[in-house]
Amino acid sequence: MSRRLFSFHGGVKPAYHKAPSILQPIQAAPLPAEFVIPLHQSIGGIPRPTVTVGERVRKGQMVGAPDGNVTSAVHASTSGLVKAMEMRRMPHTSGLSALCVILEPDGRDEWIDHAPVPWREMSPNAVRDILRDSGVVGLGGAVFPSYLKVNPGKRGHLDTLVINGAECEPFITCDDMQMRERPEGVVRGAGILRDLTQAARVLVGIEDNKPEAIAAMKAAIERTGEERLEVVAVPTRYPAGGAKQLIRVLTGIEVPHGKRSTDYGVQCFNTGTAHAIHDALELGRPMISRIVTVAGNVERPGNFEVRFGTPMRELVALCGPKPDTDRLIMGGPMMGFRMPGDEVPVVKATNCVLVGSPAMFPPPPPEMPCIRCGECVKACPADLTPFEMYWFSRAKLFGKAQEYHLFDCIECGCCAYVCPSRIPLVDYYRFAKSEIWAREQEKAAADQARDYYEFRLAREEREKQEKAAKLAAKAAETKAKLAGQATADGAAAAEDAHKALIASAMGKAKTQQDAVRPRNTDSLTPEQQAQVAEAEARRTANTEAKSDA
Repeated sequence: MSRRLFSFHGGVKPAYHKAPSILQPIQAAPLPAEFVIPLHQSIGGIPRPTVTVGERVRKGQMVGAPDGNVTSAVHASTSGLVKAMEMRRMPHTSGLSALCVILEPDGRDEWIDHAPVPWREMSPNAVRDILRDSGVVGLGGAVFPSYLKVNPGKRGHLDTLVINGAECEPFITCDDMQMRERPEGVVRGAGILRDLTQAARVLVGIEDNKPEAIAAMKAAIERTGEERLEVVAVPTRYPAGGAKQLIRVLTGIEVPHGKRSTDYGVQCFNTGTAHAIHDALELGRPMISRIVTVAGNVERPGNFEVRFGTPMRELVALCGPKPDTDRLIMGGPMMGFRMPGDEVPVVKATNCVLVGSPAMFPPPPPEMPCIRCGECVKACPADLTPFEMYWFSRAKLFGKAQEYHLFDCIECGCCAYVCPSRIPLVDYYRFAKSEIWAREQEKAAADQARDYYEFRLAREEREKQEKAAKLAAKAAETKAKLAGQATADGAAAAEDAHKALIASAMGKAKTQQDAVRPRNTDSLTPEQQAQVAEAEARRTANTEAKSDA
């Protein structure tokens, strides 16, 4: 029973040029004289270096550790000596440099100790940590860290897991050859992903122009006994390999703008990613290589198992570049980027090295004005209006371009392919996106600086208020102390004045008493006078005693 398939809007059917690179089996690229291993090879942050210059490392040893929530580890491609850690040009059309580990092979190609991971007995978070530390990322082009995608989301499970083997871009055949020659690894990796995501079913989507890969994958499913895996041949149309497009073809689900596919119970992984997950968990081997197609202006196009950090010129030399070669493109002719030089290294995002010449890629004809014919709208697989985005991007009205969902553009190049005015539409979209990102970064930096400044002002004001409060408290304490001292001194002075007044009164009374002679004492006998004197002495003594008290 054939499965019902759906269709996506737009798309084109360019010349595919795939046949020349599938005539030979996958070959192992030899070790270069030195590896240039960039630390930043995936979406997210830059891994933290874990080796030092002069250190000897073994194959598969971590040289860049995950640092942050969205990052993935990087490993040594062979055993050897770390010659340097320096800035080298990256495989990007900008020609910018990034920090790289320069590794000189020792020829022994000695692996680190590794063993299968008992992932079935581990928690989901622990398995994701293993994938993060193994450096597994999406090999379909986005290089998004896979440990973040191996998560069923809020639902706790997936309805459908999609394994993407469409490989729709012209010239590229690495996934096709991997499915032909190594289907068991892909199938077992898909089974691991099914168990990790609790998916009810797994659909392996392969374009129908790859009958050998379809047959090999079906046979591998039967041999391995993996359940709930189904290989589905999908119509050949570019860009059927886009995640949203393939999900639409296989399930009929359209993932809207700003939503994740897991919100609708579906997730998508590349076939190469599934194989890498199998190697990481079943063999315990970190990701140090991938299959790369070399095609175009060469005598012997083919597919090679290439270790990350291999200079592209050494890979191209294996295929015999023709004398008129004038450029290297990483990726295909629709979505690829021209390289700044042939010394740039192969990285995790390198699925193809397309060798070009003036005959293959002649100078573009002059750009003519847009006639609003609408051909780009008919071809756009994301249901956008490319000519509107073009006008606003060209006029630098980036806000208006975003209103037309600029960031939903997958940069597939269908619009430019069909444009009768020969306008390089994707270049305008990339320019607009880069400008928006740059402005957002500037705004974020300005917002952060403003927050720091406001925080500093608030801190200084708080410290000022705290200092003023301490000074006020100290002044109040001093005032209270002085007031208490003054009260005590006043009480003592009042008591002294009272005592002085009493003493003065007593002295005055005594003086008056001494001045008055009693009249009945003139004719007293000596004995009587003695008695009077004795009585006076007792009275005086009593008076003095009372005064002292």
